Amino acid sequence: MKVLFLVQKEQRAILDRLYEGVAAHCECDLRWLTSAEQRNLRSYFRREVDVTRYDRIVFFLRFKQEIRQVAFIRTVPNLVILEHDAYQNYIPCKYTGKFSAHYRKLPWARVISSGFMVSERLREEGFDAVFVPKGYDQSLLQDQGRERDIELAFVGSTNSVAYSGRKALLDELGRVETLLVTRTKSGEEYCATLNRIRFFVSADVGMGEFMIKNFEAMACGCVLFAFDQGDAENRALGLQDMHNVVFYSSIPQLQEKLAVLRADPELAARIAVNGRQLAVSQFSFAAIGQRIVQELEPALRERAPLSWLERLRNTLGI
Repeated sequence: MKVLFLVQKEQRAILDRLYEGVAAHCECDLRWLTSAEQRNLRSYFRREVDVTRYDRIVFFLRFKQEIRQVAFIRTVPNLVILEHDAYQNYIPCKYTGKFSAHYRKLPWARVISSGFMVSERLREEGFDAVFVPKGYDQSLLQDQGRERDIELAFVGSTNSVAYSGRKALLDELGRVETLLVTRTKSGEEYCATLNRIRFFVSADVGMGEFMIKNFEAMACGCVLFAFDQGDAENRALGLQDMHNVVFYSSIPQLQEKLAVLRADPELAARIAVNGRQLAVSQFSFAAIGQRIVQELEPALRERAPLSWLERLRNTLGI
């Protein structure tokens, strides 16, 4: 399968290993688009792309730019949209409902969503949506066997509207437990910090799916305290409470389970090992890339014929 894979050149997350994971399982033409190129996809395609060469054209671009260019995107054949932020469709934020509105204009496109229940809800709305979770960079993040001298911590951002629930929960926990909330540089410093943490508090409050940090913390050998995203989401990932993860839905519940693990370090160690083994076997970017390609392979829905206006715009390149 020949795949044109369009990704963001300027992106905070380091996803190179994910792209390599995709490329390892198909004939992949990976293109890194600048912000300017993403803002004018019609011009980029006119200059740089022969759409007839590809079995699939995959967008992993800024949603903000996609929704402004739907008239052109409707003309792209064999389209698949990889989306890690579609959970925002179903939470109160500036993109509430906007993913559905966008996909309604592209009903033949396949959407690969990183949330199991998000993909279920999109399917219920009539879209060709499939689930492939987020993962972690196996080349950057491993359990290094270090001494874990930080008991309870969160590493990452709390500065956005989408993360307002995360910040509120961490603030609440910090008032009753000694909690380190910090940020690090990506790569070695981040890995080293995770390897110092015994209990990592993931606070994906109200998101309905698990962010990348969950898999990163598990892979580095932390005991992951994860905000409970519901039975269906948990089962889809193979997450089992007090076996390979610790679920909580309130601060008192988190404290109760934390007390159990403080009193039983062997149980805590088993949860950490089981979580690490699950992450390494299922959620490396190498494994996730393979799953993405598997979801590209089934036949796509037939694209509706272009309107006369769309054909004219294509001809004129406008």
